[in-house]
Amino acid sequence: PGHFGHIDLARPVFHIGFLGKIKKLLEIVCTHCGKVKSDTASDPVFEQIVKRTRGSRKRRFQEVWEYCSKITICQADEPREDDDMNYGADAAAPAQHGGCGHEQPAIRKEGLKLFQVWKRGSNEEEGEGQSSSQPDKRPLTAMEAHAILRKMSREDIDVVGLSNEYARPDWMVLTVLPVPPPHVRPGVTEGGSNQAQDDLTYKLAEIIKSNMNVRKFEEEGAPAHIISEFEQLLQFHVATYMDNAIAG
Repeated sequence: PGHFGHIDLARPVFHIGFLGKIKKLLEIVCTHCGKVKSDTASDPVFEQIVKRTRGSRKRRFQEVWEYCSKITICQADEPREDDDMNYGADAAAPAQHGGCGHEQPAIRKEGLKLFQVWKRGSNEEEGEGQSSSQPDKRPLTAMEAHAILRKMSREDIDVVGLSNEYARPDWMVLTVLPVPPPHVRPGVTEGGSNQAQDDLTYKLAEIIKSNMNVRKFEEEGAPAHIISEFEQLLQFHVATYMDNAIAG
């Protein structure tokens, strides 16, 4: 009776305490390949940041974010003209950044939601160009954010000031919710002998209900907008379980 339980969430949700950090991380890394947008191996500005912030992970993270958030394209490697297959003499050359070259959206936070926003160019306004098929603004779900952050390599996690052992980026998105034992949320006596459940217990019941609905509609193949509505409800209940003063 004194042990924690857990709820396996049907879909990942943002941890409300880390939503600001998640937004910053998504502005540091490429939303397509998960690499840090700057070339960490050869960018002189990035090298200076790493040297200047050695010994302070908090300062490292802040300075890396300030620099990378302004980069609008994931820096790709220069192609090797003489050795396309990476055989021969240059096979032993230092590893390159490995970026994909994709255009990067701006990340915006609205309430409990994150959005990707692309700037329209003159060609896109006329319906020309490759990026015209992309929406100007679309939601970035917790599931998508979790997938992006899981792509971060051990080296990139370390270089941005986080830790592979204690502070992996994808851990900031919840896939499992801890449930405290009843002793942590005892019933409340009202008046005579009537006993009401603690607020946490009521909130956990709402989370379980919402979670079951998301799973049920997924299994039944419901339309995406229906699943999204219940996913947002699950997000709201998990967020208010942690902080009941926030607005959804």
